Amino acid sequence: MKFSGFGEHAVEFYDGLLADNTKAYWDDHVAIYKEHVRAPMEALLAELEPEFGAGFGEAKVFRPYRDVRFAKDKAPYKTHCGGVIESGRGGGAYYVEVGPAGLRVGGGCFHLASDQLARYRTAVDTELHGPALEKILASLRKAGWEILGDRLKSKPRGFDEDHPRLDLLRHRSVYAVRAWEPDDFLHEREALDRVRKSWRQLRKFNEWARDHVGPSEKPRR
Repeated sequence: MKFSGFGEHAVEFYDGLLADNTKAYWDDHVAIYKEHVRAPMEALLAELEPEFGAGFGEAKVFRPYRDVRFAKDKAPYKTHCGGVIESGRGGGAYYVEVGPAGLRVGGGCFHLASDQLARYRTAVDTELHGPALEKILASLRKAGWEILGDRLKSKPRGFDEDHPRLDLLRHRSVYAVRAWEPDDFLHEREALDRVRKSWRQLRKFNEWARDHVGPSEKPRR
């Protein structure tokens, strides 16, 4: 199926889920989720995968259920639908999300396991790959992206206070995001055009992450 926009009730569905995150609401509205959210997301990813999947893997839509085993918030359902093309968490990702806030895209290292973090800091520490990442992130900021991530308050062990890239070394994750509030574009093919253009801007960042961080070699818990 060719992507032609998210369904007209996609945002309305998540507005309702925010107000009533229960199995009863989900069961009553799951047909809307499948038709107006899930199916369009699958179609969008299917069109983008040929361009962005090489070196990163197959596209997937995240399951709608939250893992509440260790969470204080026991709400059972995610209040957005996310999709991604990645070879493994942390080693570069092309991410897209639709929800009550509209459309959101992102990329980079959303989560770094200990082995990935070690490789990331080794690369940032070098005088070749570290400045390359600085240049990539500066270019993204200039283009309107927000650079986020979990960061240490102090310097990481083994690095000097005057390291020229100490700010990047403090990161325990680093990724870029941008978003658009819900509007008519969300229900049109323009949504795909925005994601494609944005992911192209993320290509150098994701390739840096793929080449210098890569997937974790540790078993997933």
